[in-house]
This record gives sequence, C-alpha cells and structure tokens, in this order.
Amino acid sequence: MSIDVGTKLRSVRVAFGLSQRALARRAGVTNGLISLIEQNRVSPSVSSLKKVLDGVPMTLAEFFTLDEGSAPQMFFGADELVEIGTEQVSQRLVAAQRSGRQLSLVHERYAPGAVTGDEMLAHRGEEGGVVIRGRIELTIGGSMRVLGPGDGYYFASQLPHRFRNLGREVCEIVSCVTPPRQ
Repeated sequence: MSIDVGTKLRSVRVAFGLSQRALARRAGVTNGLISLIEQNRVSPSVSSLKKVLDGVPMTLAEFFTLDEGSAPQMFFGADELVEIGTEQVSQRLVAAQRSGRQLSLVHERYAPGAVTGDEMLAHRGEEGGVVIRGRIELTIGGSMRVLGPGDGYYFASQLPHRFRNLGREVCEIVSCVTPPRQ
C-alpha cells in the first residue's frame, strides 16, 4: 500500500490552518518545495519531510499514522474534561486522552480552606496561570503572594511551591503545566 504523501501533507497543512507560504516559513524551506510535494511532483527525502513537519510541528510517526478521516479533537465540552484532582482541589484536564500532548491545560477549583498539601510541591517543568475568581495564596520558594481575579503567575516548577485558598469562596484558576500530566 502506497501513501500519498502530497495529499496527506496538504490535509495536515490545512488542518493546522497554514498556507503553503506560512508552512514554508515555519519549516525554513521554500514554498515551492511545499507545492511540489503536495502535487506529488517530488518525493521528499525523510530528512526533508521531517524538516517540513517540524513547521507544524508533527513527528514522522504521527504523520504516517495519522488517520485523515479523524482529525484530533480540538473542542471539549465541560463534561469531557477529566478530573485529576481531589474533592478539595479539583483539577480538570483538557484533552487528557490526546497523544503527544506537550502541556497540560487545567481548570482548577480550590474550595475555601483548600491547600495543595502540607509539603511543598516540586517537579520538573514550568507552570503558569490566571486567577479567574476568588483569591489564592501562592508560595514559590521563599516568596508568597495573594493573587486575585486577573492576576497571573509563571515559574519554574522545580521551585518548591504551594497553593492555598484562604478565602471564604471558591477560587478558580486556569493553568498550564509542562511537561504534561498523564
């Protein structure tokens, strides 16, 4: 069975909302090369195809195993977010089943008095977020600050950290963590 690399590349490019020029610019190749590949007028070497796919970004394995009839899910209803937290600290993960996820996008809810634990957390990666509702005390290393609606944070997760809701209302945060939580 032969794979139509040109048609597959075109469908990937369109799915990512890129023009031939935009993909070429991101991949560091000429838009003529993209055009020739999509028309199946040239058969790209593995290294050339990898360079083009880096502009998406997508691995060769993802490219060749991608089922063109089923694009990855891009929208998620509230009932499709997967709970990875606790009763006191709800953490609802967006796109939990997506393979190759590069980050975790999380909708967090801290009940009044909730804390991420007596022990400070520390793990590799980075974290950032924005408080949507309520107030949260965030301790990072030796620094502490109370954040309210619209306030944000971003730090290296290797630094010991803890979140604590000292208020009387639920605190909601939308956060992003790398590497992804599984």
